[in-house]
Amino acid sequence: MSSEEALGSALSHWLSFNSWWLLLPFVMLLVVAAFIVAFVLLLYMISPLISPKPLKLNGAHVVVTGGSSGIGKCIAMECYKHGAFITLVARDEHKLVQAKKEVEKCAINDKQVVLCISVDVSKDYNQVESVIKQAQEKLGPVDMLVNCAGMSISGKFEEVEVDRFKKLMEVNYLGSVYPTRAVITTMKERRMGRIMFVSSQAGQIGLFGYTAYSPSKFALRGLAEALQMEMKPYNIYVTVAHPPDTDTPGFAEENKTKPLETKLISETSGVCQPEQVAKIVVKDAVQGNFTSSFGPDGYMLSALTCGMSPVTSITEGLQQIVTMGLFRTIALFYLGSFDSIVRRCMIQREQSKAADKRE
Repeated sequence: MSSEEALGSALSHWLSFNSWWLLLPFVMLLVVAAFIVAFVLLLYMISPLISPKPLKLNGAHVVVTGGSSGIGKCIAMECYKHGAFITLVARDEHKLVQAKKEVEKCAINDKQVVLCISVDVSKDYNQVESVIKQAQEKLGPVDMLVNCAGMSISGKFEEVEVDRFKKLMEVNYLGSVYPTRAVITTMKERRMGRIMFVSSQAGQIGLFGYTAYSPSKFALRGLAEALQMEMKPYNIYVTVAHPPDTDTPGFAEENKTKPLETKLISETSGVCQPEQVAKIVVKDAVQGNFTSSFGPDGYMLSALTCGMSPVTSITEGLQQIVTMGLFRTIALFYLGSFDSIVRRCMIQREQSKAADKRE
């Protein structure tokens, strides 16, 4: 073999050897990608095996506080369409009677019953416990409790009356603690049940004008997480619903005094219909999902604020891990736009005051 041939053979061998090293990163990348795909497929396959068994609403006893109007009434109607027995709890007897008639129109069989109880769930625990006991004596043990009693007050921090902070904590927080406390013992004995807390997107992110409202809704999240950890061994699952602005009588009343900044920020997520909200929250509660969100914005917000909250499937946890970075980036743009709205409103207000002084 000539020296030229030997050199060519050596060069060919060297290039062949180094080409494998050049391709190695791509091969490893393909192997990793294949492993991830296989892992995700495996998670989707085994996820139903570890998820809670869905609650059957047909024949179940569902108690709905705040059930005389708005989201609460629509949740009662949605459950009634699935064959549930309903106990409506609210303060206004007249509204309760009207709501009962509307719910009864959704019956799917002649055995279903709607019971109405007039009580303020935020005032006296002993009274709440007593009426819940009466409801269970008439319709059987509570299978699902929906804590929907609540109210909203918006305004700048220094302009909200001090007693309003206390009132909101009583209605929005203690108004959910008392009914839950009243049903939980029986649920633990039966080793089954669902507890739903209707919070708000303002219970996930603090917004301008909600210094009194947001803390009362954030409190529900802390209660729900701690309660779920206690109740999970007893096959009792907790759901926290975070609906956006919803077209209800309460929302219309709130808009009368809502600061301009709050209105402009809220408009970025639109307004939902209570019937839409009811369908989603009932489905999530039946499935035992911890978080119930609405639309792309709601999904993103729930993923961003998941923290140490429980998950009911491996895929849910995996989705949160994968999307966290992207959603945080998007959220920074949202926060920037909210700050911009607040600054513009402040400048406009100051310019208006200056103009008034000149006149």
